[in-house]
Amino acid sequence: MPDFITLDALVRNTAQARPDRIAVIDGERKLRYAEFDALIDRIAAALQRDGVKPTDAISICALSSIEYAATFLGALRVGVAVAPLAPSSTAQDFAAMVKDSSAKILFTDDFAAEAMKDAAIDASVRRVALDGGASGAAFSGWLAAEGAKAAPVSVDPEWVFNIIYSSGTTGTPKGIVHTHSLRWRQYGQLDPLGYGPEAVTLLSTPLYSNTTLVCFNPTLAGGGTLVLMKKFDARGFLDLAQQHRVTHAMLVPVQYRRIMALPEFGSYELSSFVMKFCTSAPFAAELKRDILARWPGGLTEFYGMTEGGGSCALLAHEHPDKLGTVGQPMPDHIIRLIDEDGNFLPQGSIGEIVGRSAVVMTGYLNQPQKTAETFWTDKDGQRWVRTGDVGRFDQDGFLTLMDRKKDMIISGGFNIYPSDIEAIASQHPAVLEVAVVGMPSEDWGETPVAFVVARPGATLDPAELKAWTNAKVGKTQRLSEVVLSEALPRSAIGKVLKRELRDQRLAAGAVS
Repeated sequence: MPDFITLDALVRNTAQARPDRIAVIDGERKLRYAEFDALIDRIAAALQRDGVKPTDAISICALSSIEYAATFLGALRVGVAVAPLAPSSTAQDFAAMVKDSSAKILFTDDFAAEAMKDAAIDASVRRVALDGGASGAAFSGWLAAEGAKAAPVSVDPEWVFNIIYSSGTTGTPKGIVHTHSLRWRQYGQLDPLGYGPEAVTLLSTPLYSNTTLVCFNPTLAGGGTLVLMKKFDARGFLDLAQQHRVTHAMLVPVQYRRIMALPEFGSYELSSFVMKFCTSAPFAAELKRDILARWPGGLTEFYGMTEGGGSCALLAHEHPDKLGTVGQPMPDHIIRLIDEDGNFLPQGSIGEIVGRSAVVMTGYLNQPQKTAETFWTDKDGQRWVRTGDVGRFDQDGFLTLMDRKKDMIISGGFNIYPSDIEAIASQHPAVLEVAVVGMPSEDWGETPVAFVVARPGATLDPAELKAWTNAKVGKTQRLSEVVLSEALPRSAIGKVLKRELRDQRLAAGAVS
């Protein structure tokens, strides 16, 4: 493998070698690699024309589109970092992220403009509307002339590739800095995941998410085709997968659940699939088993942090007896467990997960204190990333996640892992989804409360489910309450927002 090649250079190589290969599909629109590369050139030239220099940054906040993908690559071509932002952000957070990234230009569309309408963004930040809407200067008019090319830039591998902002579920979003060299270590490794010139990857998660970029980048690096989905719906996903003979897809667990629940799932022709991926949220073993049984192709679950450090992969199709785990550490990734005092724990023990590898963020942008808190140094001077997750390794080296450390419930002095209770309650035939949260208790300090979504058409009695679950769990794990919910609050990439559940219940005056 070469020492280092930028992602945009690999796109250019494909444009020269296979100019007619389809690079991006966006609804009815298709762009071949030669056309895509020419568009990237025009964007890169326009950025230079506007005085955006190497190591500067731009921000993009919009639905997935050809223009979004090309703008991302155009910035990389001239050494400019990209800060992709979530349209679901609050106006306050949105303004803070644009300021924190020092973005010179904000690329947006009418959908995202609604989210930022009350955001106090500095007037010096130029706005360009990717969809030609009212949110900024029209993209078509902003572009450099056809045939324009930027002055060549020799990109330093340690320059910033992207700034990914954390979801903000635990406070103000932090800018996670990834370099070109980090991304190269990811997209330069195309096998054994099957990426290559024949890959067709369907992206149904947003491009501001690292979850999406870990498929976006290698697809383009290998000369494959991207199929963009602006907003996910289960039938729409299957329609696109069948129509375009999709080979790869990254989905979060809630998306898999909705797809597999469709009565007509079996009528779709999905034999083209090579590999399906999942990450970002707990992935139930029963759901994995159902996917393996009914959906052609392999299934790989990734566990790790956007910050990097150590990651695990479970090739579920190769290890059907390990579906309750998140797999084993990936090659050259080291993962260990530590106790509260920072001591390494033996196999079989439960502890906080820490990891290290060459794939690790530079740090949180402009937040040295937060960066320092995320890293931990052992007695031998080795630096590790603290995940905040609690887990346990089995005798074969497969990692089972217990919970987020912050979600662990301490009731009467006992440590209770919500995932243990969720695994039991979810087996009830009337339960679709369940999230267990620790609520304040005058008697026990904290007590577990289950928030439950019933299966469509099912009748669910909270008292009956509470008794059913409590008969199957340990004495200290017993639920104090079951709360029926129409839906669980989730982030844009499917993580259950337990803090929102807790806050809503506290606002209702619920204390046991």
